[in-house]
Amino acid sequence: MMQVLNKAAAGACLWSLLQSCNANDAGISYTDYINPDTVTPIGITADSTVYQQRLLHLVHNKPSDKWPVDKEEPLPRAILPYNRILAYYGNFYTPAMGVLGIPEQEMLTRLKAEAARWQSADTVLPVLPALHYIAVTAQSQPGTSGKYRLRMPVTQLDKAVSMAADNHLLLFFDVQVGLSTLQEELPPLEPYLRMPGVHLGIDPEYSMKNKAVPCTTIGTFDAAEINYAISFLAGIVKRYHLPPKVLVVHRFTQAMLTNYKNIRVVPEVQVVINMDGFGSPAKKIDSYKGFVSREPVQFTGFKLFYKVDPQTGKRIMEPAEVIALYPSPVYIQYQ
Repeated sequence: MMQVLNKAAAGACLWSLLQSCNANDAGISYTDYINPDTVTPIGITADSTVYQQRLLHLVHNKPSDKWPVDKEEPLPRAILPYNRILAYYGNFYTPAMGVLGIPEQEMLTRLKAEAARWQSADTVLPVLPALHYIAVTAQSQPGTSGKYRLRMPVTQLDKAVSMAADNHLLLFFDVQVGLSTLQEELPPLEPYLRMPGVHLGIDPEYSMKNKAVPCTTIGTFDAAEINYAISFLAGIVKRYHLPPKVLVVHRFTQAMLTNYKNIRVVPEVQVVINMDGFGSPAKKIDSYKGFVSREPVQFTGFKLFYKVDPQTGKRIMEPAEVIALYPSPVYIQYQ
């Protein structure tokens, strides 16, 4: 099976660019001072009929033995499967890490236009635009923590929160653990994840179990680690009476996610396995079928690269092509 090129080559490790930033690399927890109501929750309350209709829509009215995944009807105000999320990915410090690094107004204008394109391509699912901000970045140097990861400063996290709130966007904070762990990196983000409109992404590619330097090889998460993230988010949802959280797990190789059958999906968390490799449409579709569709968890996502897809695969896929995948992804990400 063909594999999509390692996206590390796209510039995910940028120690030299971020070295001068006032980032929280020493393990200091973020202070608990943010109003949990800053970000407005988005979602709808739907009856069982609507839920079943949406599930069938995502499999083009052709259910199989794997899809749709047979789960209980979501809790009230759940985002999925009633909507499709359209997210812009990156870090505000540099465009090398994604489209979030371009000037703010240009980025927001492009995001709005992109969301409109996807809405035209599928009029059944409302499109919810989102920011997907890398809050913990894998690094090519150990840093003061020795863990080859850099936590973004609260000023940047607060900027993401304000930008999302001001523009009625969902917000995802993404975590690249390096030689750290989810158990270390998620608790400092809890003050933000308590906000109803803030969700989580975790990237196995930069979880270096072999102690290798990030970006020199592809890392991995096991189902046990995914389950920790699910349990962590579910606890927040229960304690603060929030709508269900969305957890995005990136994947573009077999080894990036092991023992997928052991992932425990709970009502408080909606899990999206996101095919986030780059390359030609054929390679991307092959990876989606091999590593996402073939190993069902709950929902699926698909990543598109504005620069690297055309450079390595001649062109970027159109919305209609992605929507036609089986199952149709409910989470779309642009870098």
